[in-house]
Amino acid sequence: MFVIIGFVVVIACVLLGYTLHEGQVILLWQPTEFLIIGGAALGGLLIANPLSTTMAIVRGILGSLKGATITKESYLELLKLLYELFQLAKKDGLIALEPHVENPDSSPIFSKYPTILANHHAVAFLCDTMKVLLNGGVPAHDLEELMDIDLEAAQHEMLKPPTALATMADSFPGLGIVAAVLGVVITMGKIDQPPEVIGHSVAAALVGTFLGVLLSYGFVGPLARNLENAARAEHHILVCIKAAVLAFARGVPSVVAIEYGRRAIEPHERPSFQETEEAVKSVR
Repeated sequence: MFVIIGFVVVIACVLLGYTLHEGQVILLWQPTEFLIIGGAALGGLLIANPLSTTMAIVRGILGSLKGATITKESYLELLKLLYELFQLAKKDGLIALEPHVENPDSSPIFSKYPTILANHHAVAFLCDTMKVLLNGGVPAHDLEELMDIDLEAAQHEMLKPPTALATMADSFPGLGIVAAVLGVVITMGKIDQPPEVIGHSVAAALVGTFLGVLLSYGFVGPLARNLENAARAEHHILVCIKAAVLAFARGVPSVVAIEYGRRAIEPHERPSFQETEEAVKSVR
């Protein structure tokens, strides 16, 4: 939602400032400049990245328009899920977790927490780690190393789309110059025309530079940062899982293991101790 508001603010302020200087908005409408700049940028994106990254960018942009997906409520759901799994393991043994981690989509425990179940990265990370515990014989420090390897690989994968989009944003000013130069070339072909025609042609050429800079710093660059923030939030939920599961693997009580997970959450999203306690009580 805030992404859309930001776009509206950028457009409104730029156009308002331009019109207050008695500029003619119609002169900024140059479809061919959009085609040159946008088409070249899109082509560069396709050249530089595999299709999977491009599709991830599209999904990320659509997701950013809907707003943040990782919230305090998401973390509360996660902590409740972890607590329920840990309690089941304490009560009936680790083997009781097997049907749940082998097929989380049909698990009655996971199905209680649809927000987490929809997060495929988190579910895969949690289930794969619990499967290692089920196999047994893995010391806590080795389990931590294993999870760190997974976290590093996941972070690398998650940051590919925002990095690619940021590179695309950096290309817009240069592509705006390309469009402007092409406009100047066209203008030179009209050198024998009246000054009014030449002036209009030069203005159209300069719009290319304007569009390139505006698209880079007003739209695509901030959007890339938004995707990066979303990727880091997605990664941090894995860090929370790691902290709780590691504590559980060391044999601490379930409530204490959940507290390890809670402390790993960033302060602005972290549920309070009382909120977590009430959430855990609702599971009992």
